[in-house]
Amino acid sequence: MVLVTGATGILGRIIMLELLKRGYTVRAAKRSTSDLAEVRESLRYYTDAPDEFFDKIEWVDIDFTDIHSLEHALKGISSVYHSAGKVSFYPADEEEIYKTNVTGTTNLLYACENSSVQEFCFISSVAVLDGLNDEGLMDESSDFNPKLTHSPYAISKHLSEMEVWRASAEGLKTVIVNPGIILGSGNWNASSGELFSRLEKYPFAMPGSTSYIDVRDVAQISVRLMEEKIFNERFILSAENCKYLDIATIVRKKLGKPEPKVITKSILNAGYLLNLIFGGLFPGLRIMNKTNLQTVSSNSHVSNKKIIEKLNWKFIPVRESLEFHLSNYISHQTKQ
Repeated sequence: MVLVTGATGILGRIIMLELLKRGYTVRAAKRSTSDLAEVRESLRYYTDAPDEFFDKIEWVDIDFTDIHSLEHALKGISSVYHSAGKVSFYPADEEEIYKTNVTGTTNLLYACENSSVQEFCFISSVAVLDGLNDEGLMDESSDFNPKLTHSPYAISKHLSEMEVWRASAEGLKTVIVNPGIILGSGNWNASSGELFSRLEKYPFAMPGSTSYIDVRDVAQISVRLMEEKIFNERFILSAENCKYLDIATIVRKKLGKPEPKVITKSILNAGYLLNLIFGGLFPGLRIMNKTNLQTVSSNSHVSNKKIIEKLNWKFIPVRESLEFHLSNYISHQTKQ
């Protein structure tokens, strides 16, 4: 039996579906407040038999701060896909980010020590990568540099990875995947599921670039790595490196909105000054901190060479991915 954490998230639900399609018995971790009806409904975007697959799932409530809760969830489990995590760049969420991402991962790995779990796939992020290779790209050797300034989210993912490597050194078979921004359908009001609604609402784009990947690629690659027993390694998962402006333009055109305008670095710098002066009075301004502004202003290019060579993988092109998920988003909005 396989355990998927974060099973109601935009990625966890597709890892779960991929496993079910391959005949695995799946136990899915959720919060007591999770909206399972939304998860069931979203599966129709990916399969013609959403109810059939959904009804095969064994759901379990998990409290990552409670070891006994985790031990109970791990009974009879041989493999774990840990996709649960808090994604946020708001300073006010820092405590929750560390509690969910670091403490949660640490406790889960601790619970695995005395269980039947033999294999562990950890979903990390390209946010932990620092440094460039000879081609000017970040790759799997681009280790986290503690001397540089990072967001709490990036730090939390790095610390979580350290816990996974520790567990690996102690005998657990582990693999880490580092996806870029995940394009997916469902869970429209959380994490990367908010991408389309934000781009629809705001006619602006940041000046930098980053990597993108379809949720189906992340799920299928993660399962393939575990099935083929490729452990004690990390893999960057990125289909393409794209400018924020290009993505925003495609999305807004599809939604019938005017083309976005780039927010210049001078405007971002002005926002940073406003944060310094008025951040104490207006908490919303605190997102305009130095680290976040550097992130959205930089051109972050990553290499996907390793995973392509390892699995002979062909990624879904970003434009094709956007067309698919935007159509689902429009369909969802039409029903509201």
